[in-house]
Amino acid sequence: MKKSLEEHLEEAAAFHGGDCPGQTLGVRLARAGLERLGVDDPLSNQWRKNLMVYVEIDRCAADAIMVVTGCRVGKRTLKIMDYGIMAATFINLQTGTAVRVLAREEARHLASVYAPDERNKYEQQRLAYRVMPDEELLNFEDVKVVTPAEDMPGSPISRVVCGKCGEAVVDMREVKVNGTNLCRSCASGGYFSR
Repeated sequence: MKKSLEEHLEEAAAFHGGDCPGQTLGVRLARAGLERLGVDDPLSNQWRKNLMVYVEIDRCAADAIMVVTGCRVGKRTLKIMDYGIMAATFINLQTGTAVRVLAREEARHLASVYAPDERNKYEQQRLAYRVMPDEELLNFEDVKVVTPAEDMPGSPISRVVCGKCGEAVVDMREVKVNGTNLCRSCASGGYFSR
């Protein structure tokens, strides 16, 4: 790993706008996932388009994982799968090798062992997660991930115009209704209303 744990923690806190247990977990998840894949410099040209991460939570850890891996939503190398689980899957797109890293629930309760002098539980967790061994902090699972072509990094593979609102829809996100291409908002309602 090119950067130290401390450097990653500082960068993640600066990007996120503060330091917290979730940031520390995100940094540890990312570093462990990269290590399991054999990625020593995720920001190198070799890995820029060959590393993908699926993050299972849309909280603090996601920011930290972005910082450590260099994966981004806009580059289509970071996917947010908001399952509400403190976990992420790291994929080598060249080989298809994937490892899912999960923060162990038991680690929250072990925090007092690793930071016994700290009385604030969040600060105790933040400090403990920095030093807790991977075996006590994380679970690892080799998994298989099939990423469809329309979700891969690179230029859009398709572009159609919604037959109702006229907006362009890329990467096969359209819905066919009675033979007409519609954006998802027009087809079934969106998060906003006009």
